[in-house]
Amino acid sequence: MTSAELIQTPPASAAPLRARFRDGKAALIAHFLQSRASAPAAARLTRALTRHADAALTELWLASGTPPGAALVAVGGYGRGELFPHSDIDVLVLLPGTSSDEAANAALSAAIGGFITACWDVGLEIGSSVRTVAECITEARADVTVQTAMLESRFVIGARRLFRDFRHATDAALDPLAFLRAKTLEMRQRHVKYEDTPYALEPNCKESPGGLRDLQVVTWVARGAGLGRTWAELQARGLITPYEVRRLQKHEGTIKLVRARLHAIAGRREDRLVFDLQTAVAESFGMKPAKGQRASEVLMHRYYWAAKAVSQLNKILMLNIEERLTGSEDQPMRPINERFLDRGGLLEVARDDLYLADRRAILETFLIYQQTPGIKALSARTLRALYLARDKMDTEFRHDPAVRAQFMQILKQPAGQTHAFRLMNETSVLGRTLWVFRRIVGRMQHDLFHAYTVDQHILMVLRNIRRFLIPEHAHEYPFCSQLAAQFDKPYVLYIAALFHDVAKGRGGDHSVLGAREVRRFCREHHIDGDDAALIEFLVRHHLTMSHIAQKEDLSDPEVISAFARQLGSPRALSALYLLTVADIRGTSPKVWNAWKGKLLEDLYRLTLRVLGGAPPNMDAEIEARKLEARHRLALRSALPGTEQALWDTLEVSYFARHDAAEIAWHARSLWRHVNTSESVVSARPSPVGDGLQVLVYSPDHADLFARICGYFDGAGFSIQDAKIHTSRARYALDTFQVVHPAYDADDKAGYRDLISLVETGLAQALRAEGPLPEPRRGRVSRRVRSFPVTPRVSLRPDERAQRWILSVSTSDRSGLLYGIARVLARHHVNLQLAKISTLGERVEDTFLVDGPALQHNREQLDIETELLDAIAPTPPAPPALPAPAAPLR
Repeated sequence: MTSAELIQTPPASAAPLRARFRDGKAALIAHFLQSRASAPAAARLTRALTRHADAALTELWLASGTPPGAALVAVGGYGRGELFPHSDIDVLVLLPGTSSDEAANAALSAAIGGFITACWDVGLEIGSSVRTVAECITEARADVTVQTAMLESRFVIGARRLFRDFRHATDAALDPLAFLRAKTLEMRQRHVKYEDTPYALEPNCKESPGGLRDLQVVTWVARGAGLGRTWAELQARGLITPYEVRRLQKHEGTIKLVRARLHAIAGRREDRLVFDLQTAVAESFGMKPAKGQRASEVLMHRYYWAAKAVSQLNKILMLNIEERLTGSEDQPMRPINERFLDRGGLLEVARDDLYLADRRAILETFLIYQQTPGIKALSARTLRALYLARDKMDTEFRHDPAVRAQFMQILKQPAGQTHAFRLMNETSVLGRTLWVFRRIVGRMQHDLFHAYTVDQHILMVLRNIRRFLIPEHAHEYPFCSQLAAQFDKPYVLYIAALFHDVAKGRGGDHSVLGAREVRRFCREHHIDGDDAALIEFLVRHHLTMSHIAQKEDLSDPEVISAFARQLGSPRALSALYLLTVADIRGTSPKVWNAWKGKLLEDLYRLTLRVLGGAPPNMDAEIEARKLEARHRLALRSALPGTEQALWDTLEVSYFARHDAAEIAWHARSLWRHVNTSESVVSARPSPVGDGLQVLVYSPDHADLFARICGYFDGAGFSIQDAKIHTSRARYALDTFQVVHPAYDADDKAGYRDLISLVETGLAQALRAEGPLPEPRRGRVSRRVRSFPVTPRVSLRPDERAQRWILSVSTSDRSGLLYGIARVLARHHVNLQLAKISTLGERVEDTFLVDGPALQHNREQLDIETELLDAIAPTPPAPPALPAPAAPLR
């Protein structure tokens, strides 16, 4: 029977109890917020809220006239006696066995229905179930979640004997080993949901790895196995040491305190430390900005350290309980050497004090883990020994030449670096061996495009580089895999990955500071001169290749030559390319796309040609592109000379900026329209990644680029790249790379519809006359509101003072590019190239522009001021757009 099936009768008057319950709860929360932020204060609050709910439920139960045979049972967190400010109050109404007396059954249903209704009327947000003992057992056997909630049952009021029968029956029905397996699988599934890391930027302090649920799982399976209900009882059974009990209690208290304050400040059930609330929660702790850190960063650093410790101890205790239940702690072990054994695929220390007696065995653990086939993880005994040996990893340990040699051995192994370094970080060995790494463990990155803390990002980059070297992953990035297979010393790339962001959060340029750190590391670890110089170069310039590919004109030979001079060798180019791809890929799943990959690969190939001794020869390159384009046209059955009418109108810069495939596509699409008076729009699935490539050919006229941007903005497209060209005949030939979030690249029918939509809709938009419409005031995301980017505009001449480079940086939102285009149109600024770069929720766009207005300081200032207004999150109304006097490009 469920509460929905009951006859519901409202109570006579719930108002006085509702007021008492509301005011009493508010007073408890207010007192908690006013008191010093401490774990005991949080514990007192959850107990007091539990008693407060008990009192209200008892009063309602008695008033409802429930027959004496039923019982009210608290379950879940409420049953545990830990009621957080806005947690659900889970209750079980326990009924005696079914009766043949229909009148009695009806009276019981009416009484319980009235009780449940009264609970909601007075503000008790209960989660209720109504069952007999037999129904409880049936439900528990079918659903491990129900079984877990009943495990934490607590008597509130009613028939105590019925409750005792219920407890005996549920305990007898529980299979400890099956329960352990079910909860372990459930925990793994939950961890996967939360990306298997305690370091999410918005962690769920209840459900994420390292959250309260990880501690509760340990107590549930221990209780189900009859090994104890509290940390003290687990200690008495030898499952946990006194030191570990103290650490658990400390970190559990920290996370409970965070959760209680989070509920109280949010005013709702909110277990996620979302950006909107992090600062308020931090300030409620009395935390203030310090040493370049925001108050929210101080809070999150404290939370991450607690969550990391919980994750470590959860792993130790779950393995211990499993070994105790399965008897695997007594199974025979295969010796690996005198210090380590193989316990059924788990690496086991030969004795508990191994690391205390021989600190060099600490890193040997991870070396053995890499080298020994069949070893999948560390045993509970090994994890515990590492946990207890943390203080032994001191300055003397870090300076030990043998330890440094072991660290280099781990880096130089043919495989296993990804898992070894992750495990070293999880067990705190990495940060205590590489002290500079310890400073960035759990450090947040408020840049709107990193999805991970600094240490997790670094390990993700290391993983990406390793995948380039693994044949099974060659299909993911074939070109990267090809280059990596030819790279002579992969450990050079691993070290660069470990250090590229290691100086984040110190203030100053983290690339320069990181280069100093890695130089010291190379000296201390006896890395030879050429390799050390390359590693330092990679760390110092790990952002350079991405910057050039996404912000500069790759058709400019001087850009390529300058980059080649900076690199100096093909080896450095390959290393920087691999690190750059791995870095962008490790930033966030949203940041990388195939278009960025093409830009980087184009830059790589152009630079390699220069480094190989071939000076930039644009004339030869253009002739080669024309030859290939003619070949492609012939394959499409185009008549010889089809392209010539169009090509005769185009400048050299057109052929420098487009590859042969694009040149052939343009010629095939436009050979009948070279002198048209109408706009021609042609679209095709992008040959690079998702989205469309859109060609616009039109008599050049005022505001053309702005109108195109306005159409794409209104239709929900994002522009990834734009190549702008004006022919000698004053025709615009523009090519756009665009994506639409609603379309899947695998949906061929959907893409045909999308192409038709763009070709029809954009052509119609270009025929429109009159002033440009106002840009949409797009909403910024919740994350942008929490960590706004200061809008920045930079307008500077290029090195030859012929054109100007306009750089724009701000938070992403719809209508942004259109707003920029309107400002440029207003001042008759000609656009030659647009590089659109979206990094998560931050945009960094670069435009190559010219025009008479840029020659006057006063007008430059006006342009920059209007651009700042246009890219601001809430821009003021722009001035009316005057009728332009001449075609603008």
